[in-house]
Amino acid sequence: MTRINEPRELFTRFNGNPIICASDFPHTVNAVFNPGATEFEGGTLLLLRVEDRTGLSSLVVATSENGLTDWNIDQTRGLTPDADLVEEQWGVEDPRITRIGDEYYVVYVGYSAFGPLVSLTKTRDFVNWERCGVLQPPEDKDAALFPTTFDDRWALIHRPVPNMPGLGTHMWLSYSPDLTYWGEAQVLIAAQRGSHWDANKIGLGPPPLLTKDGWLICYHAVRTTASGSIYRVGLAMLDRDDPSTVIARSNEWIFGPREPYEQTGDVPGVVFPCGWILRDDGDTVHIYYGAADTVVCVAETSLATLLDHLEQHPCKPESAGGPLMGTIGPP
Repeated sequence: MTRINEPRELFTRFNGNPIICASDFPHTVNAVFNPGATEFEGGTLLLLRVEDRTGLSSLVVATSENGLTDWNIDQTRGLTPDADLVEEQWGVEDPRITRIGDEYYVVYVGYSAFGPLVSLTKTRDFVNWERCGVLQPPEDKDAALFPTTFDDRWALIHRPVPNMPGLGTHMWLSYSPDLTYWGEAQVLIAAQRGSHWDANKIGLGPPPLLTKDGWLICYHAVRTTASGSIYRVGLAMLDRDDPSTVIARSNEWIFGPREPYEQTGDVPGVVFPCGWILRDDGDTVHIYYGAADTVVCVAETSLATLLDHLEQHPCKPESAGGPLMGTIGPP
């Protein structure tokens, strides 16, 4: 029998969670969380956000043959903040990995003295990095690239923050001919209002995943309660050829904090995925997430289950994407 505090969810948590903790490192770190994920050299590679006790974060590589156990943390690989870059003065955070050809493009948050911003770097081996610069200025985060172009333009989902209270924070889409100059910005998915699970503040989770129905989007939403914030996860679908078109959006969340390791930590009540992998069978999905901003965890589902849920639990059409902007404003 399902207990009251264990709602039905589409993901099954790995019984070995958390899979990576601060205690797995040979030196003292505060927390490890929010990993980007990709398949690499026949195994699974996570790019971990590792926060030292200084408060600054760097990105460190961990690998596993099966994507679940026996993780090898390799501190010689990863991305260390460049102290000479103002955009990384206070660390690098929350990577999303997109493979394009034989290169891995990592969109990450640079924490500058002027606020968090979106930066891009690329690599072939996760040892040598080519920084490509700032894609979006402060305050902006929760960003990832699509692995293909649309009408010869690259597309980026990101989450800028308005400088006026009460306007909400929403997912935007921008385009670039060269991964350097970005424009044509538009609201992609707007946060809802009122008591909806995804009201007021949302942001992208892992990079978009191409399916038979279009680009599957996993996004998080922040619900403010009397006892603090709760980070949960839901789904949306974008048109395969025109990612600015939202063709489906679920009306309920599908994954939220429940276990002790998700409820206890630096930020209680958080599941925050930055990476997922569709396995070789074309159906198994592993989603990698930070729990309570403290540890790294993994959960499993099937792609068919996600697509079916999205079809069976639709939002009203006017709530699916950007058109909701007409109703956004101070409550």
